Parts: sequence; C-alpha cells; structure tokens
Amino acid sequence: MSLLAAQERKVLPLTAAPPPKAVKAPPRALVALPNYDEVTATRLQIFLDNNDFGPGKIDGNMGEFFRKALLAYKRAHMMPLHGTVDQWLLDQVPEPFTTFTVPPEAMNFIGPEPSKPSEQAKLKALKYGTLLELVAERYHSAQDYLRKLNRPMNLDELKPGDTVKVPNVLPFKIEDLHEGFAQPNPIFASRIIYVDTKERFLLIYDKDQLVAEFPITPGSTKLPAPIGVWKIVGIATLPVFRHDEGVLQHGVVSGNYFNLPPGPRNPVGILWMGLNKPHVGIHGTNQPETIGRAASHGCIRTANWDAARIKELATVGNTVSIF
Repeated sequence: MSLLAAQERKVLPLTAAPPPKAVKAPPRALVALPNYDEVTATRLQIFLDNNDFGPGKIDGNMGEFFRKALLAYKRAHMMPLHGTVDQWLLDQVPEPFTTFTVPPEAMNFIGPEPSKPSEQAKLKALKYGTLLELVAERYHSAQDYLRKLNRPMNLDELKPGDTVKVPNVLPFKIEDLHEGFAQPNPIFASRIIYVDTKERFLLIYDKDQLVAEFPITPGSTKLPAPIGVWKIVGIATLPVFRHDEGVLQHGVVSGNYFNLPPGPRNPVGILWMGLNKPHVGIHGTNQPETIGRAASHGCIRTANWDAARIKELATVGNTVSIF
C-alpha cells in the first residue's frame, strides 16, 4: 500500500538493501481432513481463533484457511495429524454461540462511507457504515453467517438495544484501540515473521516454535509482495493513510495525494507495520471479507481482528521473510 503518514510523522525510514532471497518457514505436509458439521466447524474455528491460529472469518464452513490453520495448530503442538476431531479442542469451546446487545455507544463508530478519497479526507474518522459491519468484525464473522444465525431478524436494521446471536469468540474491540506508535518490545526481539505468498499465510515464529498464523492477501500480480528479507521499522495503531495513486499503481510517490483519517474503514485498517522497503507494510483492511481473495497493492493485508493481535505478537526490529 501507500506510504503512511501518522500525524505528520513518517513510519517508513529507509535502510540498506536486503538480501535477495527470503528464508522459508518449515515445510508443511499434506493431510486430508473430513468435512465437519457446521456447529463442530464453528467450535473449531473459535478455538483456533482464540489461540492465534486464524481460520479466516468464522462461518461454520470447512474453508481453505480453516483447514490450514487447524493443521498448523496441530503441528505446532506436536499433535497427531489425523482426520478425526480431537475432543480436547472441542472441550475448550463448550458453548459455540453467545449474544451481544448493541450498546448506545456503538453509534460512535458508525458514520458515512464516501467512496472517493477526496471526500474521505474531509472526515475526522473512517468509521463502519452499519452496525452489522461493526458486529461482524467484532466477532470475526462473515456477515452472511450472522444473518443465518439470526433469522428472521433483519440485521440491516440493527439499532442500539438489539440483541444478536454471535460466535463465542474473543471479541475485537475497536473501542479499546488508541492512536499511537508501538515501542520496541525486547521480549519479542528474536521473533521472525514469515509471509508465505503461495499459501497466503503470515506465520510468527519464536526461535523454532510456531506461535501464531494468520490468513493474508499478499500483494497483486501488478504489485506483488516483495520477495526477500526485511525488517519492521515502525508500528502504528489507527494510522493516517496517504492515498497516493502514484504509489498505489506504480510504487512511485507523486504530489497528488490525500491524507485519509484513521478508523476501521481506513484503507490500511487499524494497523500499519512499516518495513524497510519503501511503501510496503503489514496492515489491516477496510474489507475483511476479501482477505485471501482480492489483491493488495504490494503489501501484506490482514483482517483488522488479526492485525490487532499481530501487533501484540511482534515488535519493531523483527525480521520479515517474504517468500
């Protein structure tokens, strides 16, 4: 994505050129899994999500990211890679669903969603367009799955005071985020982030131990994610985004740009982790349902709920190996 400006401060200082080749994470073996029923799949998705092995949006389906995350968790914890469900995993999620009553203050995060950057730049924040968007992101869920769980309720007409059935996952709370820059965390100094552009996953290793894995969108055909070994040089929460068509289309800074305000519907979502590769970083998204499918402008894009956890699992100075 574009160069990021956060309150007039740069997040992307330049450093020396990286080595030409990236170091890959340990290989994965192919394992067949059965098709679980919807409730079982939901419970497993919740378990994986709560343990930082992102299955993608929770939808009760046996999708690609769910299968990969389940196998990655088993490998990381030296569990047998067989096709049956381990009861211990299900026991951690005895109740797959809970309820959420929309509080009045949720309206503080709802606002207009103009499509043009020139109009977005005039706003103080880029907020959710609807309460359904807020609830879906809060509970890491596909909007259509929430619609299914709450039939015949019309979720397009949600209002404060309404109660919604949601997956019983640890919620992403936009109200707990604050604008600012993260300070280096020496506890995580030795961690390495691997970005697998083929499998479309971001993996975090602490020495030889896989500690987290999240689905991503890695660049595009026109502007692919840069293969190589890089460093995290800055981490900003609720960043301001410099929308520059020159950077977005050609990777070249132009004088024609707009500074877009922070918020969950900012083009880089709620997080920017800048790399020592100009205009490239790991960031959130304003379209969580497109992770793994729609292209990104050369960056590593994640769902906002995953981005919020990545910033708590990594630190400035960490190596990022993109392959």
